[in-house]
Amino acid sequence: MTSSRAAKIDRLASVAARGPELEPGPEGSGSRNATDAGVSLAASAWRRLRRNPVFLVGAVVIGLFVLLALLAPLIAPHDPALRLLDDQVSRARNEIPPPQDGHPLGGDQFGRDLFSRMLLGSQQTLLVAVLATVIGLGGGLVLGTLAGAFGGWVDSLVMRIVDVLLSIPSLLLAVSIGALFADQTQFTVILAVAIVQIPIFARLLRGTMLSVRQSDHVLAAKALGVKRGAIVFRHILPNSLGPVIVQSTLVLAIAVLDAAALSFLGLGAADDAIPEWGQMLGNAQDYFDNQPHLAFLPAVCIIVVALGFTLVGESMREALDPRQRR
Repeated sequence: MTSSRAAKIDRLASVAARGPELEPGPEGSGSRNATDAGVSLAASAWRRLRRNPVFLVGAVVIGLFVLLALLAPLIAPHDPALRLLDDQVSRARNEIPPPQDGHPLGGDQFGRDLFSRMLLGSQQTLLVAVLATVIGLGGGLVLGTLAGAFGGWVDSLVMRIVDVLLSIPSLLLAVSIGALFADQTQFTVILAVAIVQIPIFARLLRGTMLSVRQSDHVLAAKALGVKRGAIVFRHILPNSLGPVIVQSTLVLAIAVLDAAALSFLGLGAADDAIPEWGQMLGNAQDYFDNQPHLAFLPAVCIIVVALGFTLVGESMREALDPRQRR
């Protein structure tokens, strides 16, 4: 497991650091690439992305998700914590309020407006995914920079820690970290998911930095006597961040799934007054036979959002690396 995940990350770092291959030009004109044609790699990648239907579908999904999450407090018709339809709930017969005027999706098992809870749940899901990814990215940048800049025993120590973390399935590691806390809150979910992502970013950045260290401009800077700190932060690190930024888009999809899984297992916030899709999915288990939509709606939202981030991330990686183009 360790060697498989680590080898995949190392291949991605190596390929990304080598840059685009030369593309065949017209007969007799040799080879050319985006830079030869007067177009930067970023501009060439953006041109390919705009014509990629997979990227467009993913971007639309992410755009709608972010828009709904940001506007949720404004467009939610009711307070998600109020039991406005409690008189229509029959726990003995497993009956919940059906769709009706002012409540397009009806109510949940406690008589709360389901439509409002779905909207506010998107906000919590986005918050957890973004914060966990940012924290994981920050930790990965620190460890990856240390390993890639110093090498030697520092590199060996950091990579052994990373290998240990990568050897554990991500969801199992997140559950183990979340279970260490006595009080389960939204912050514990964010922290657990973030720690799982740190070794991915660290190994990817370290592999990319090792490849960039052998490039001509870095070797020239060393020959001129430029200090190591300046070489790392001015020449190596800025040219190594591309693959890490692309990976962060893919990690957002993993963060959405892991956060939902932790909340589903009861490792999220104990108070369900603030809705979250994974928590809503877990609370719907007892009503699945008679009211499957209580589980179906949050589950579909989780899957669609994770798919959107995955489509965008894979499209960006393919656009920035001509070797991956189909």
